[in-house]
Amino acid sequence: MRTEEFDYPLPPEAIAQEPADPRDSSRLLVLDRFTGEIHEDIFRQVADYLRPGDVLALNDTRVIPARLHGRRPTGGRCEVFLLRDLGEGRWEALVRPARRLKPGAEVLIGEVRLKVLERTPEGTRVVKFPSREAAERVLEEHGQVPLPPYIKRPLHDPERYQSVFARSPGSTAASTAALHFTEGLIERLRQKGVRVVWFTLHMGLGSFRPIRVEEVEQHRLPPEVYTLPPETASEVNRAKAEGRRVIACGTGAVRVLEGVAAEGGRLRAGSGMVDLFIMPGYRFRVVDGMITNFHLPRSSHLVLVSAFAGRDLVMRAYSWALERGFRFLSFGDAMLIL
Repeated sequence: MRTEEFDYPLPPEAIAQEPADPRDSSRLLVLDRFTGEIHEDIFRQVADYLRPGDVLALNDTRVIPARLHGRRPTGGRCEVFLLRDLGEGRWEALVRPARRLKPGAEVLIGEVRLKVLERTPEGTRVVKFPSREAAERVLEEHGQVPLPPYIKRPLHDPERYQSVFARSPGSTAASTAALHFTEGLIERLRQKGVRVVWFTLHMGLGSFRPIRVEEVEQHRLPPEVYTLPPETASEVNRAKAEGRRVIACGTGAVRVLEGVAAEGGRLRAGSGMVDLFIMPGYRFRVVDGMITNFHLPRSSHLVLVSAFAGRDLVMRAYSWALERGFRFLSFGDAMLIL
């Protein structure tokens, strides 16, 4: 498949610059992938489309203040964007200016000195803080929550780039589909009989980088850290055995649930790395429905959604949404695909 098949015109005015207030007042495009029917609702009504016994999987990751502004010993300004904790004070990171921050270079952030250890095959850097405690202190005192580059307005309340249930620090990008939920909406879903379960996926570089190769099959996703608790695996396995639906909130949820499933579709609890790249032709074994936002052209997220609902139908839904003024990307409106 050619990457250009997942391109579409996205006018700048369609990109949401601030989140909806309240969170669950976002518009909701409901897409039936079997009949092709498309209609509009409000996100707070999402419970109307879920059934008692459905399992809803939510990502409890929390975005860390990963963007650090520092200086080189010579005085030049620089930026370190932390991507993944490698342990013992080491982090994978993006750095700017990259040409001046080669292995052996040092960066001062406040009073803490970190060192560039190596360049990875993906073009990122491995940097080292004096200790884990020093890294935590720098993040707390100097870190900024990293908004996507297409959001040009400052966010007055950083918590709006966190879900209301964010509790496991580690992501450098939010699970944007989760931003629409309120505590009241989650309680309403529970009262209806929807089984809400949790997992953790710390999202990183794969959430930022578009597909740059001409053929989709050549694209590779950087691995990301996940944790799937035993109670979540058990609930999903019971649902599949009993014929109940599993609804994934976010493309990350889809990749975790599908990525840890055995051949028969049975989930295995645990922690590890997931790099599953889902594209059209993939056979879904776990996920029956998904909640997601509207994604960038030529992105792995859009390819995944197209694998789930069909490229032609997804592109028709995107055109339908653009014609009706839906808001796109991280702070934009939502889709429910069933």
